[in-house]
Amino acid sequence: MPGSPKLKPLCLMKIMLEKTDAQKPITVPEIIAELAEYGIKAERKAIYDDLNVLRAFGIDIETIKTKTVGYYAASHLFDLPELKLLVDAVQSSRFITSKKSEALIQKLSTLTSTAQAKQLNRQVYMAGRAKAFNESAFYNVDAIHEAINNGKKITFQYFDYDIHKNRVFRKNGGLYKATPIMMIWNDDKYYLVAHCDEHNEIRHYRIDRMCDAAAIDEDGENIEQFDMAEYNTHMFGMYSGELMQADITFENSLVNVVLDQFGKDVIMKESEPGWFDIKVDVSVSPVFLSWMFQLGRRASIKGPKKLINAMRQLLKENMCNYNR
Repeated sequence: MPGSPKLKPLCLMKIMLEKTDAQKPITVPEIIAELAEYGIKAERKAIYDDLNVLRAFGIDIETIKTKTVGYYAASHLFDLPELKLLVDAVQSSRFITSKKSEALIQKLSTLTSTAQAKQLNRQVYMAGRAKAFNESAFYNVDAIHEAINNGKKITFQYFDYDIHKNRVFRKNGGLYKATPIMMIWNDDKYYLVAHCDEHNEIRHYRIDRMCDAAAIDEDGENIEQFDMAEYNTHMFGMYSGELMQADITFENSLVNVVLDQFGKDVIMKESEPGWFDIKVDVSVSPVFLSWMFQLGRRASIKGPKKLINAMRQLLKENMCNYNR
């Protein structure tokens, strides 16, 4: 199909970005042959002029001299290590379905040369890592962003799965209505934190368990000074529960673990040689208690009594499962 000469600089840019890199330069005769594939005739002198036009436009065209003279795009929108990092994140994310992961990686592959794009087929799925299978979750995110940006409420259905992997909608399929505040990533899951109209309180929802999320023409509630970082710190595994100040003691070997969980602002005080104490607000839940349990004898709850009793009760209930 014959091409318009006016398209020549654009086609040349496409060729340079897609077909070349530092390991794969292209010569002028090869450029002329590539342009011919677009139905565009070009002369050698015109190619030099067009390469200079691309340089003036901001495309980093470099020259390499061996037995011949070659040209290549020295930089792309993303460097190859950056694209590898993005591909790894997409492949390992549980929130993104396998089908959507493949589509996103194909799009990421267009941001570098075809030779380097082959290196993006990295197959880094984590062993045993389950991928989401709610394809609409990806579009729920877009609807939530729209509502947040415009200060509107959203409606959605919310469901669980039964043992046959069928959706079982809560509220018999009725709509939830809420003011979206923010989305957060926790334990490789994506959550919406929102003010729920029905309960008049802040709640969170798994986005991959939402269906048909849509912004509606109703102004959202005025949520004042909501501290997302604090909310996320208190919520172990995004399980809600009564908020109370915990007095916990740790062996010094767990300093990194404590900082990872509670952040660098947590105050650690030496209690006895080799041990330190912290006081933090936590949402009391089986997830928090299980987190404490996995630390074994290197950590223990010193107070309050109600929290200690909750741990005792959890241990007692679990022991019953293994005394049958």
